[in-house]
Amino acid sequence: MNTMNQYKVLLAGPMPKAATDLFDARDDVVYEAITDVSEANLLEKMRDVDGITVRTADITANIIKNSPNLKVVSRFGVGYDSIDVPAMDAHGIPLTIVGTANSVAVAEAALYMMLELAKEGFKHDQEVRKGNWNYRLGMHAIELWRKKVLIVGFGRIGTRVAPRCLAFDMDVYVLDPYVDDSVIKAAGCTPVSDLRAALPDMDYVTLHLPLSDATCDAIGAEELALMKPDAILINAARGNIVNEDALFEALSSGGIRGAGLDVLAAEPADKAHPLFTLENIVISPHIAGVTYESANRMAVACAQNVLDVFDGKVDPENVVNKTVLGDG
Repeated sequence: MNTMNQYKVLLAGPMPKAATDLFDARDDVVYEAITDVSEANLLEKMRDVDGITVRTADITANIIKNSPNLKVVSRFGVGYDSIDVPAMDAHGIPLTIVGTANSVAVAEAALYMMLELAKEGFKHDQEVRKGNWNYRLGMHAIELWRKKVLIVGFGRIGTRVAPRCLAFDMDVYVLDPYVDDSVIKAAGCTPVSDLRAALPDMDYVTLHLPLSDATCDAIGAEELALMKPDAILINAARGNIVNEDALFEALSSGGIRGAGLDVLAAEPADKAHPLFTLENIVISPHIAGVTYESANRMAVACAQNVLDVFDGKVDPENVVNKTVLGDG
């Protein structure tokens, strides 16, 4: 049980030491770390918890309803589709995210996937290991130079992908209905307003938008059919934004050159996933935003958000459901 003036924090999933160091520095905070993040265990553990840090756990309406002391849910990351935000709104509980702490890592990962698929480094490596030095006689790789790239979503990550693409002398186009064209132009990019109209001209398409009813299957069979046969698709956002059946068909039939995915519709993925049978795809385990540096930045931001809520000084920019703050 909580003692007077003491806050209890539950760490749902592993957290770097940088986070626990912040909690250890406070006399008024105690914490418990768990690895079993099933709903049954969370319901048991959350009875007297004031704050929770979340990596991959599902925070359901049932959990929120049965956590009478809960004051904050703090995501170790920026996505929050595993958390019932309406339930948090109903109970007046802020959901916080780590802001830009992992944005650079994801932006770099998107560029890495573009380069890996353009240069076919994985194939080069395989052929050299097999002793096939004559593989170099073929023309397999392509360039990023002077190619057109469409960045879908111009938020924390998309705005960091853009200058990296510009550094490769790419022509950068941006689709984001929530960002004024003047902001996009000021960043050296060209705004577009119609995804399907833009796709036929693009050599690369990289997705950096949240998952919602409006964005689910945003890239499906019709959109993939509009893309160039040598186009490359990158998804470092959320799996369900891309229809995986349609993507498999496009990659299998030569509809597009390749795809880089950091996310899949079901995670962890079944090792028998059809996409895993293809050679023109690069897949990582939802880890684009996790580097040594970014993990520590996220840990500090995640823990600090909890403490800031306790102290009544949370940064509104880190709060997803700002209406619970009472000022808007």
